[in-house]
Amino acid sequence: MQSKAVLSHAEITRILSNAREEAQRNQWAVAIAIVDDGGHPLALERLDGCAPISAYIAIEKARSAALGRRETKGYEEMVNNGRTAFLSAPLLTSLEGGVPVMVDGQVIGAVGVSGVKAEQDAQVAKAGATALQA
Repeated sequence: MQSKAVLSHAEITRILSNAREEAQRNQWAVAIAIVDDGGHPLALERLDGCAPISAYIAIEKARSAALGRRETKGYEEMVNNGRTAFLSAPLLTSLEGGVPVMVDGQVIGAVGVSGVKAEQDAQVAKAGATALQA
């Protein structure tokens, strides 16, 4: 039987805090979502001034990163490079800003961010996703 790490409330709080601090440092109004490895929501925060749709998009970015076990930027690049059929893939968003949370080489969750430019969303998501690294 294999075993793996799972996100506890303390880790979720740390991930969310790191992502929020990155967004606030840059004065970016974003929504931040954290999901477990199955894409199930664990936390959601929409900063002041962020459009309501960003909360939905952030959750989908996080879910896509968790289920796909990769950054959503890769999906966006596939579509932009001509693989438009990928747009019909279920439960996925092809937008940069979803980043898996890795522990010991395993995906244990993901962070999704939406509200600013794609690379800025990814910057905030990465700040959260790396919060557990020593």
